[in-house]
Amino acid sequence: MQDNLTARATEPVVERLAVGPAVAADRIGFARLTRMAFEGIDLNPLRQSLLQQVAAGTAEAGVGLDLSLIAQLLGDKQTGLQIQAEVLAFHRLYRSPCSVAPPGLRVLALAAAIDMGGNTPIEFLLEESDVELTTLYVVPGADLPAPLPEHDVAIVVASDSPECEAALEAIDRAAAVWPRPLLNPPRLVRNLDRDKLHGLLRGIEGLDIPATVGVGRAVLSDCDDPAELLPDAHDGEGRAVIVRPRGSHAGVGLARIADGEAMRRYLVGRPEQEFFLSRFVDYADDDGLYRKYRIVVVDGRPFACHMAIADRWDIWYLNAGMAFSDAKRREEAAFMATFDADFAVRHRGALQAMISRIGLDYFIFDCAENSRGELLVFEADNTAVVHNMDSSEVFPYKPPQMRRIFGAFVAMLHRHAGRERAAAVAAT
Repeated sequence: MQDNLTARATEPVVERLAVGPAVAADRIGFARLTRMAFEGIDLNPLRQSLLQQVAAGTAEAGVGLDLSLIAQLLGDKQTGLQIQAEVLAFHRLYRSPCSVAPPGLRVLALAAAIDMGGNTPIEFLLEESDVELTTLYVVPGADLPAPLPEHDVAIVVASDSPECEAALEAIDRAAAVWPRPLLNPPRLVRNLDRDKLHGLLRGIEGLDIPATVGVGRAVLSDCDDPAELLPDAHDGEGRAVIVRPRGSHAGVGLARIADGEAMRRYLVGRPEQEFFLSRFVDYADDDGLYRKYRIVVVDGRPFACHMAIADRWDIWYLNAGMAFSDAKRREEAAFMATFDADFAVRHRGALQAMISRIGLDYFIFDCAENSRGELLVFEADNTAVVHNMDSSEVFPYKPPQMRRIFGAFVAMLHRHAGRERAAAVAAT
């Protein structure tokens, strides 16, 4: 991981941004509300209670942000974003619940005004820790607050997406004079979108990452062989391609396309104008099943997050039926238990090179193994949900593994903050 402390000790003195007291609005927060929805709790009574506070004039800004998230969890993304925009117009700093008082560490998350999947869900990583989390939303047209809110370490949680670009630019302009350690700097976050990641990781021995190109609707519609649009089409087992709307996640609009006619039929059912295109890789194992892994990288170290197994290539955890198969769960449990001695060893070189090139303090990537046994990387980002919401009765092996990841994340924050404090003491 990049460490700026040595550079700070030798660089010319520059005036850093100031920090000072700031008023943060309390909120229920992303983790608690998402957990309620995940557990099947009806959010409408809570929504009505919060709306009554708004009607009575007793609601603070945090209530508005909670209402925005509830609307999105209930499937009304447009209303949720409208509420969020209205709230952020007059208040941008929010405090999430902390399990310890007083906190052992103060973390400032730098977020963008985007839907609930566009910022790192950092609250899950900090549950039951000694960390107090405040989130500053960096919005277009508004300067960073002066002074900045008090914190021991900051982390960028905005993603590499068009909606976050203005926020990343604003943070990047201030990064050189940030008063505390700044993790996941914007210049590195900007390398993660699908059409840029291939260029960053291309050429790593033992790693296969299909090139992804952005293509407009008109070009796709006029092309009889979509594979011709890809620079690495010759690397595939056939001419099939994968298409998805630009900016989509969780399989929304994802399709395997064989030729131009199939692409035109696909476009009839899609309203979007911009798409991502990549070659299809058949990564099925000898038993005909597809295995897709999610790996979390914390402070340069990879951790197993989950393993999804299905008889379909377009797999993600929620459509793999893991909760309904003892055999699948046994295999996932074995994957987690042996990860450090097996998977991480087999792919050590590729993993080390990938982690070094991406350079972020914290990120997640989804992958598989291709027919040659190489690490097949699908995507990497800093915003995938890493949580501990699954039933401990159905998935008894998951809570210990999630606690390992969370512990590593909190330790990383303390390490960076502690080294900054040590440097400050040494300077005096």
